[in-house]
Amino acid sequence: MKKISYLPILAALLVLQACNQTTTKQGSKPRIAIAGLAIESSTFSPATTDTAAFHPKRGEEIFTNYPFFAQGSELREAAEWVPTLTGKSIPGGAVTREAYEALVGELLDSLANNLPYDGLFFDIHGAMSVVGLDDAEGDLITRVREVVGNKTVISTSMDLHGCVTEPLAGYSDLITCYRLAPHEDAMESKERAVRNLVDRLVAGTGKPAYKALIPVPILLAGEQTSTRIEPGKSLYAAVEPTAAQKGIVDAGIWMGYPWADEPRNHANVMVVGDDKAAVKAAAEALARKFWDVRREFDFVAPTTTLDSALAKALISAKKPFIISDMGDNPTAGGAGDVTKTLTDVLAKPAFASPNGPMFIYASLPGPDLVEKALKAGIGNPVEGFAGALVDSRFAPPLKLSGTVHAIREGDRDAEVEVVVKTNNNYIIVTKKRKPYHNEKDFTDLKLSPREADILMVKIGYLVPELYDIRGDWVMALTVGGVDPNLSTLPYKRIQRPMFPLDKDMEDPDLSARFIPLSHEYWPKR
Repeated sequence: MKKISYLPILAALLVLQACNQTTTKQGSKPRIAIAGLAIESSTFSPATTDTAAFHPKRGEEIFTNYPFFAQGSELREAAEWVPTLTGKSIPGGAVTREAYEALVGELLDSLANNLPYDGLFFDIHGAMSVVGLDDAEGDLITRVREVVGNKTVISTSMDLHGCVTEPLAGYSDLITCYRLAPHEDAMESKERAVRNLVDRLVAGTGKPAYKALIPVPILLAGEQTSTRIEPGKSLYAAVEPTAAQKGIVDAGIWMGYPWADEPRNHANVMVVGDDKAAVKAAAEALARKFWDVRREFDFVAPTTTLDSALAKALISAKKPFIISDMGDNPTAGGAGDVTKTLTDVLAKPAFASPNGPMFIYASLPGPDLVEKALKAGIGNPVEGFAGALVDSRFAPPLKLSGTVHAIREGDRDAEVEVVVKTNNNYIIVTKKRKPYHNEKDFTDLKLSPREADILMVKIGYLVPELYDIRGDWVMALTVGGVDPNLSTLPYKRIQRPMFPLDKDMEDPDLSARFIPLSHEYWPKR
C-alpha cells in the first residue's frame, strides 16, 4: 500500500492559517500605547524636581490629557488604545535621579505588562534635565525600545524648545513638534503626531523610509524666537507647506533649550518621509533658511532694566502696564521664588503709599506665610516671609506685612493661594510655585488685572490671554535661573562654536544626515 505524505497538506493548512491571521490583523484596529514624561528643566537653577511635580496619570485618566481622545471621537475609535503612564511638570530645576528612575520604572513596567503594540504615542517635551544624565529623553526612549521591541512604530511629540539627539531621532519613527511660540498649537501638534501614527498603521505603510536630521548651531531664548514676529513668524510659516510636500510625512524646527548646560542643547531641523530626495531637500532648505536669518532674531517685546521698566510703567496711562520678571520665569525652568525683583519694587517710594499705583505681583511661594494667612482669614492682618527657600542667591526671603485680601485652595500646582495687600500692592503668595498665565488666575483671587496700573508676572513672552489684555508691555532683564542674557551664563559643556555666543563663527555644515530606521538603529546603547 502506498504511503501517503501529509506534509503538503499540513503545509497548505499552515499557509491558509497564516493568511487568515494576516487578514484578521489587517482588518482589526491597531493596538497603540500612550506614554511619556514632560518637563523643561534648567541646570542653572538650584531647584530640583521630584516625582509629585509630574502629576502622573495612569490608565484611562490619561485620555483626559487630550481633547481629541474624547469618548466617541474619531481618533478614540480608530485604534485600541493602551494608556500606560504620562506625567507633565511645570518647568523647573533638574529632575532628581530617584524621581526619574521611579517614574521611568513604572512607565516601563506598565508597557511590559500590556505588550504587544503596533504603535506608541510618545508624548514628551524634549528638555528634561536629570541629575547625572546628559540626554534624558534619549535614555528614556532607548529603554522604551528595549521593552516594546523594534517593530513598534513610535510617534514622538515634542515642544519646539526640546532637543533632538541621535538616540531620540534613531528610536523614533515619526516625530513632530509645535510650530507656534507661544504654543497655541500644542494640542494640535499632539493630535498631528497621533494622526500620523494611526494613518500609517491603518494604511499598512508603517515606518517612513527616511529620517533626515540637521543640527543647527544656534542657541536662543524663547523670548527671542517668538513666532509672533519676524523672522520666527516666516521661518515657522514655512514648516507646514514643507511637511505637505509629496513624499514627506512631517517636518520640524526645534529651537533647543538654552538654560541647560548640556552638549545636546542647540537647534535642530528634522524631516521624515518616504521620498529620500524630497526629505533631504526639505531638511536642508529649512536649515539654510534658519541659519540665514539668525542675526535677525530679537526679543518679542522691548527689554530693559527693572528700574527703567518701572519708570516707564509709572508714567504710562495704559492699563495694565505689564512687566515680565524674566529671570526667574517658572514656565522656562526658574525656581519661581527669587525675591530680588519684588524686594526692589517695594523699596521704591512710589509703592510705599496706600495712594500709590495699583500693583499686582504674581507670584512668590511662601508656605509659612500661606499658613499664617489661612489662620488669620480674609480681611485680617498677616505677616510672614515668602520666597528664597530654593533660590536665595540674589536676595533673602522677603518679609511681607499686610491684609489677607483673598484665599483660594485646591489649585493643581499652587495647592493654596493667598493675596496679601500691602499699601496698594497685591502680592500673590502660594504654597507651591505656580505660573500665572490666564485672566481667571487673577479673577479667582478677587483681582482685576485689567484695572491694575502695573501687573508684574514671572514670565517671559506673554501667553495669549495676558497679551490680549495688555495696555503696554516690557520685559525686565531680571536675575534668576533662566537669565535671558545668555552671554552671562557659565556655559562649560555646550558645543562650540554656537551662535550668538560666537557671533563670527564660520558657516556650519547644514547637509542632511540620514538617521537609521529604528529597527536598523536597534540595539544601540
